[in-house]
Amino acid sequence: MKGLFLPEKQPEQDPPYITSLILIQQAGRLTKILLYLSAIAEMAKRIINVILAVLLAASLNAQTGGDNVYEFLNLTHSGLVASTGGSNVSLNADNLNLSYHNPALLNSVMDRNIALSYVNYFAGVNYGLALYSQSFETIGSFGAGLTYLNYGSFTEADPSGVIIGTFSASEYALPIIYSREIDTLFRVGITFKPILSHLERYTSFGFAFDLGAAYHNRSGLFSAGLVIRNIGLQVTKYAGEDRQKLPFEIQAGVTQKLAHAPFRFSFTLRHLEKFDLTYQYNRNDTTYVKTSFLQSSEFLENMMRHVVVGIEIIPHKNFYFSTGFNYQRRRELQVQSKISSVGFSWGFGINTSMLNIELGRATYHLAGSSTHLSLILKTSSIYNRFRN
Repeated sequence: MKGLFLPEKQPEQDPPYITSLILIQQAGRLTKILLYLSAIAEMAKRIINVILAVLLAASLNAQTGGDNVYEFLNLTHSGLVASTGGSNVSLNADNLNLSYHNPALLNSVMDRNIALSYVNYFAGVNYGLALYSQSFETIGSFGAGLTYLNYGSFTEADPSGVIIGTFSASEYALPIIYSREIDTLFRVGITFKPILSHLERYTSFGFAFDLGAAYHNRSGLFSAGLVIRNIGLQVTKYAGEDRQKLPFEIQAGVTQKLAHAPFRFSFTLRHLEKFDLTYQYNRNDTTYVKTSFLQSSEFLENMMRHVVVGIEIIPHKNFYFSTGFNYQRRRELQVQSKISSVGFSWGFGINTSMLNIELGRATYHLAGSSTHLSLILKTSSIYNRFRN
């Protein structure tokens, strides 16, 4: 009977040296993880210190416009961004123009893309942006280009009013962008902008930095962004006056695309460094009447002035229609007798494998609107298409 009951077979055990190797490998992996977490913590600490220092400096004398130098740095070039309210730091759309608003949005999909934008502004003023991007697997993504603002030609006269000729005025910046992927969902970026301003015979030079971060979830339906813009200095002055501040600003936003409907929503908050964006031009004016619920609440009025809302309708991957609303623009540029569509914007775009075309139109005032035209060339796709 004993022969009928065989002893159970014992599982084979790894030799001692194999077990030791496995333990060593696991210890090495744990050490790498700890080093990685330590590096992230140190980087986060430095970023927080920079943000706190910037916020402190901004809180001492925060301004939203009108008395800063190099205000052209905040102009919107992209037809897509202009059509969705004029500000967007969270849209994860593989669009090279978006990297000007948030350097962290620059990624490897934009490798060897060229973005060209032109804006027909008001009263003969025009401005534009040209960008080129290149990505390197082990280093990150780089972008560089030129943005300009041309004020046009002016008639020059002497103190007695005698016309003696003409003069021009223009401003330039050279954005140099770098972004790097922290992991598959999170990116950080920085933009360095040397600035040259030439107004008649007076010239000023300065520089500015933008710091950005961007996140998107695994499905790609949700994305978020944070940007600290225009940290810098006016190095040389125009004519001996005191140095002026740059148009510092903090922006944050989120974008959500619906999974089963052709809609994408963007929500952007501007000027987070300063809560009160209102300005009462005549504090003794007792005839002013608050015409809306928002105006009757100081808190809600201030909240809404920070908000920019954009909506995209995407019936097909190759086409979109977009619209946006900028409450602060509407409140500051409206005419009480006829508000019309001030603050609203719209546009459309065509996306193909070789190029993107964007058109945006934004209503600033009853006197007119700005037209934004953008072209993005995907040179790698164009080269491969004609090579074959």
